[in-house]
Amino acid sequence: MKTTDFSPLFNRIAILIDDASLIQNVFVHRSYLNEHRTYPLSSNEKLEFLGDSVLSLITSIYLYKNYPALAEGEYTDIKASVVRMESLAAAATTLGLGSYLLLSKGEEANKGRTNTNILADCFEALIGAIFLNKGFETAYSFVQKYLFEEKLDEIVRTKAYLSPKSHLQEIAQEQFKVLPVYQIQKEEGPEHNKLFEVSVRIQNELYGVGTGKSKKQAEEQAARFALEKLTSN
Repeated sequence: MKTTDFSPLFNRIAILIDDASLIQNVFVHRSYLNEHRTYPLSSNEKLEFLGDSVLSLITSIYLYKNYPALAEGEYTDIKASVVRMESLAAAATTLGLGSYLLLSKGEEANKGRTNTNILADCFEALIGAIFLNKGFETAYSFVQKYLFEEKLDEIVRTKAYLSPKSHLQEIAQEQFKVLPVYQIQKEEGPEHNKLFEVSVRIQNELYGVGTGKSKKQAEEQAARFALEKLTSN
C-alpha cells in the first residue's frame, strides 16, 4: 500500500491519528481505485458519510449552545449556510488536504486537487476519521476551529444565512416599515424554457431587477441586487 507522510497535517491540526490505514483512507478518491484495483483500501466515501453525520450533530450542538435566542428555523438556515460545499472546500484548502489526495490520472488532469466537491468530501472524511480515532470532543474542537471560527459568527451577525428575499424583507420592514413589491417585467421564450425578468420596489422606488428561469429565481436575483444597493448607501 502506498504510504504518505501525514506529519505536516498532524502538526497543523495538532491531532495525531495513529491508525495509518484510517488516515490514508481519508484521501482515497474513488477514481484512484479504477486504476489501482488491487489497492487494499476502499474509497473515502463511507468515511465522508460518517463525517457528514458527525458534522451535522456538531453544528446543531454548537448553535444550540451559542445562539439560544434563535428559532429552530434559523438554526436550519444557518446550518445549511455554514456546512455548504464551498465552506468545506475552503477549510480543506486552508489545511492543504488536496496535496494528499490519491486520484486517477484523469482526475489529476482535471485539477481534482482543487475540485470543490472532492475537497468538501475529503474534509468530511477527515472529520469522520478524527471522530473514530479520537472521539467526539476532539472532532468538535477541530470543526469549531477550522470551520466555525469567525465564519459562523459572521454568518449569524450579517444574517447571511437568509435568502436574499427574506433578508430584503427584514431590512425593508426595519427601515421603511413596508414590504418589498415584486413585479414581473418580462417573460420570454417557450413554455418549457422561459426567462423571467422581475423588478423589486420599496415605496415605489426601484431597487433591483433580476432574471431567471423561474419567477422565484428572478425574484431572488432582484432581491440580491436590492440588498447591494441598500448596503452600499
